[in-house]
Amino acid sequence: MNFLKRQFDDLRTGKLSFFFTVVVLFWIKTYAVYLAEFNLGIQNALQHFLLFFNPLSSAILFFAIALFWKGRARNIAFVMINLLMSFVLYANVVYYRFFNDFITVPVLLQAKTNNGLGGSALELINPLDILYFLDLIVIIGLMIFKKVKPQERLRFRSVMAVMTSAVLVFLLNLGLAEIDRPELLTRSFDRNYLVKYLGTHNFTIYDVIQNSKTSAKRAMADSNEVSEVENYVKANKVDPNPEYFGKAKGKNVIYVSMESLQTFVIDKEINGKEVTPFLNSLVEKEDAIYFDNFFHQTGQGKTSDAEFIMENGLFPLPQGAVFMTHANNTYQSAPAILKGEGYTSASFHGNYKTFWNRSEMYRSFGYDEFYDATYYDMSNEDEQLAYGLKDKPFFEDSMPMLEKLPQPFYTKFLSLSNHFPFDKHAEDSGFPEGEFGDGVVNRYFQTANYMDQALEDFFNNLKENGLYEDTVIVLYGDHYGISENHNNAMSKVMGKEINDFENAQLQRVPLYIIAPGVEGEVNHTFGGQVDVRTTLMHLLGVNTKDYLSFGQDLLAEDRKQIVPFRNGDVMSNEYSEIKGVCYDNETGQPVEEGSNACEEISKEATKRLELSDKVVYEDLLRFYEPEGYKPINREDYQYINPNPKSTDNPDEVTHEENHE
Repeated sequence: MNFLKRQFDDLRTGKLSFFFTVVVLFWIKTYAVYLAEFNLGIQNALQHFLLFFNPLSSAILFFAIALFWKGRARNIAFVMINLLMSFVLYANVVYYRFFNDFITVPVLLQAKTNNGLGGSALELINPLDILYFLDLIVIIGLMIFKKVKPQERLRFRSVMAVMTSAVLVFLLNLGLAEIDRPELLTRSFDRNYLVKYLGTHNFTIYDVIQNSKTSAKRAMADSNEVSEVENYVKANKVDPNPEYFGKAKGKNVIYVSMESLQTFVIDKEINGKEVTPFLNSLVEKEDAIYFDNFFHQTGQGKTSDAEFIMENGLFPLPQGAVFMTHANNTYQSAPAILKGEGYTSASFHGNYKTFWNRSEMYRSFGYDEFYDATYYDMSNEDEQLAYGLKDKPFFEDSMPMLEKLPQPFYTKFLSLSNHFPFDKHAEDSGFPEGEFGDGVVNRYFQTANYMDQALEDFFNNLKENGLYEDTVIVLYGDHYGISENHNNAMSKVMGKEINDFENAQLQRVPLYIIAPGVEGEVNHTFGGQVDVRTTLMHLLGVNTKDYLSFGQDLLAEDRKQIVPFRNGDVMSNEYSEIKGVCYDNETGQPVEEGSNACEEISKEATKRLELSDKVVYEDLLRFYEPEGYKPINREDYQYINPNPKSTDNPDEVTHEENHE
């Protein structure tokens, strides 16, 4: 009782009054940010209450640290803690404005490699964002005008009592969240859920803990762990379609990553002009298979995630990018598999090799060559973007290098022009901006048109150089370009309201497989990037029965049409579960309450994601070797250009000198 009395005495005498002022200001500010910036899918009164309530525990906990000091030192500590917490909150705001996602520890670790992203960040900052630091300005003002009296040091027990209250508030928060979302911390694949129920700062703590566990998972794994994955994968294999198996055997392979291209652009017209006339023409081409229900499945790694998924048949991670966090793992990627079929492999990219840590990840994939920015002339500013070379000079300058590769080859080209914020291409394309009241959306059609022109030039060059007839070309959209923060403009583009269901439909990206000699079609199967590796291998006549992947041949007759997403959503040919709501694809409306229409596909999607994460986190492929497969030795691959055309990136040169 004496202990509690001392705590009440501290409160009554005003020793904690300024502390509570700081906490309440930050609490209300955070709630206002949630409402203004994040679309968290609030569905009931309890969720709305939790959204209001969840900033409180972290605010009490972190500001309580300042109570260990006294006088001016305590006030300075309040300012520094507020500044740090406000920065974390605001960083998430800016990140969410484009990615519709929240920052994780792996994202922070990979930030140093994302050179050139500064322009994108500036595009997302609004002058009114200063209001998100208003509480900090207020408490500094109170100190300057001496409205805050220096406080004596609190008893240690008093400070610990405040911190304990923060834990109790969090446990209450978590208990209420578990009522609405059971097993929130153990089963959720959705960061939106975690922020909605627990808040940004509690999510950050959770993320730090999860990442520390990840490091331990690999250390604890052994060869027995791979059995569950192997049993599941082999039980769910589907036979390849005999009409297509081996139809492209021995042909070269060219992948083209079409930056940020979404399917809604195909056949779209602006002021009577086709946005992508060349890609439109491929839809009905006699040797092109076009998939119109194909979805990107990327997470926070975006373009690098797309590469990872399509070359490994595995899913990206729930936090961060595999390219950054698990580049040293053992993989059995497409370049490595085809090496056993006599293929040479190469990747072409108009940015430097440290971007997305490709120089390290490609070593684990077994790429023979990596032609990065040092192989291109980067001196012409008119041909440059913040992310590297524009598409037309990139494809044109890549042709001599492509022609020199021994055949058959497996290659990949990463385009860049159609990248947020979609600028610097008005004169290049000669295509008009859209008129949808949103600069980002308006410019998107210009850069998409420019990329379309560059692709047509590339195809013509392949034909002129005699490569086209002996090559399978896979064109794919890597991830979305227009986030749901632009849904007002996209409603005008699409001519209908963009709700959660319609936004999920916009995650379609184009997939073309052009294989001379293979009969073309428009294929309506529902599939995703995880299905592409198996599809390509079967076209090339490579049996995949012993490889561990979670994709199914897009051309197989008996495939399950289930498309899991990293945010917890799942699509099928009949139903879609979006943000926890089950929709009928035909009507676009939620199914009747109590229906279990999405139960099976949701369970299947969760299983695939869990097992894929197990493979990556525990590096299980080091314990598994398919029959006839020769493992990759990372030490055999070094990407050093002996005669670089460009050394504009001094960090890159220093890195390579040290690496060598």
